[in-house]
Amino acid sequence: MNTTADDAPHIAFLGLGSMGAPMARRLLAAGHPVTVWNRTPGKTRALAEAGAVPAASPAEAVREADLVITMLADPAALRAVAEDLLPALRPGTHWIDTSTVGPQAVRDLAGRLPSGVLLTDAPVMGSVDRAASGELWVLAGGPLPGPVRRVLNTLGEVTECGPAGSGAALKLVLINAVIGGVALVTEALELGSALGLPEELLRSELARGPLAGAVARAYAEGSHFPVALAAKDVDLARGHAELPVLEAVHGALTARPELAARDLAALRPVR
Repeated sequence: MNTTADDAPHIAFLGLGSMGAPMARRLLAAGHPVTVWNRTPGKTRALAEAGAVPAASPAEAVREADLVITMLADPAALRAVAEDLLPALRPGTHWIDTSTVGPQAVRDLAGRLPSGVLLTDAPVMGSVDRAASGELWVLAGGPLPGPVRRVLNTLGEVTECGPAGSGAALKLVLINAVIGGVALVTEALELGSALGLPEELLRSELARGPLAGAVARAYAEGSHFPVALAAKDVDLARGHAELPVLEAVHGALTARPELAARDLAALRPVR
């Protein structure tokens, strides 16, 4: 979607981590005026060079915005940013939260919005490569007026999930299926190694079965989904149901602190 400067909504994008930065860059390339903020100010520099306007605080970022997009690490980060920006939101502003924070955090945020401000939860599936190419899978819950849908279409394919919080709920289901699948592939590789089978044979034959997608993710390159964030996503899911398999997966994700900042594929055994 290419947009002229005259009809493009002004976007405030908060959170320029490995996912947020390429998403904000996509919106700039589509012709949107974008103001950016990040807790670490240095991360705004590259986007400022591409045409974004850096802001010194969340409140400053959203003051003139038509749409606010947040891509933050966890519920605590979302709450901290909300504390600063909520008083600065103008009536008519639409907030799109693309973070993975779970439905309760979305409901809590919706209950704090000023009059005339709407919220859509729109977490995404896909890693940095898909964020850069505009091929994310966007899981949208809540209102989707035309300008919001057009902006989300710039980021990827939009699935309408239902009322507010439903996008966040579906994201928990899907991301935990991915994390659990990668953990299971890891154990299958460990078992195969213990039985003396070569890794390439194990990889090719596992990829022919129902775990094909998980095998592909376990060997993915160009992705960046830190193990620490995967553990956070599993922890969010554990609060909603008894999940003994994911309990074990959470233990595996947190057992090796040295992997916390590495991509989920680092769980794969190294020979």
